[in-house]
Amino acid sequence: MNYRHAYHAGNFADVVKHAVLARLVEYLKQKDKAFRVVDTHAGIGRYDLGSVEAGKTGEWQGGIGRLAEATLEPRAAALLQPYLEAVRAQNPDGGLEHYPGSPLIVRHLLRNQDRLTAIELHPEDAVRLKSVFAGDFQTRVIELDGWLAPGAQLPPKEKRGLVLIDPPFEEEGEFSRLVEGLRKAHRRWPGGIYALWYPIKDRKAVTAFRAALKETGIPKLLDIAFEIRPASDEPSLDGSGLVVVNPPYTLEGELKVLLPALHKALAVRQPSRWALEWLAGE
Repeated sequence: MNYRHAYHAGNFADVVKHAVLARLVEYLKQKDKAFRVVDTHAGIGRYDLGSVEAGKTGEWQGGIGRLAEATLEPRAAALLQPYLEAVRAQNPDGGLEHYPGSPLIVRHLLRNQDRLTAIELHPEDAVRLKSVFAGDFQTRVIELDGWLAPGAQLPPKEKRGLVLIDPPFEEEGEFSRLVEGLRKAHRRWPGGIYALWYPIKDRKAVTAFRAALKETGIPKLLDIAFEIRPASDEPSLDGSGLVVVNPPYTLEGELKVLLPALHKALAVRQPSRWALEWLAGE
């Protein structure tokens, strides 16, 4: 309950996660049929990059700040456009004063027939999130432990959609909870798309997490790893990952364009890398 994403909003991990999230939502929009996005750890929705919290770390400057100034090759720029438009929508006067969290990015991209369920456990953050979406009939904000969402919210009545599981990783055992949460969710809704975010700090824990995912028997698992520097001597966020379950057939090809461009813009020290690995499936 102590975690505050305001210190980290807009950092390199957010940029990669949200760029992929936007591609997943854009894929769902290719069919007219409505879909739902369930965001299990939604945060406060909108982050002030001029706040005391953001100023203490300055992490956004190495993330969305760098990307905003980068020169991108045309194919990567086109793929990033939906995400960057969602960021610009929160900064109508130009510049970078605010950064949208995942629920606002999703909401910006939804069509009239689509829905968002945003879940947040922290009482104060839930109140702020509700204020962001006040009067929005397409968005439902629920104050709830995000780990309970698979049992409470799945499958959605639309039978199409995406579940973003993005825990704060402030407690021990979060990797195990992520695997078990996915098991439970997939049993209830095997056809849904899932995106599971994780930090790359403890390399042994990440290796064990990937092995545990393989053992679930879930048939389609694509792991996206993005590192901005080599392993640090002390635990540090050297990279982040996103595991996509039931990835769209278009995603791997898009990522082979996006990830090199993002890595060029965001990596701070070599050797560092990005990687795509099928833990199960293709």
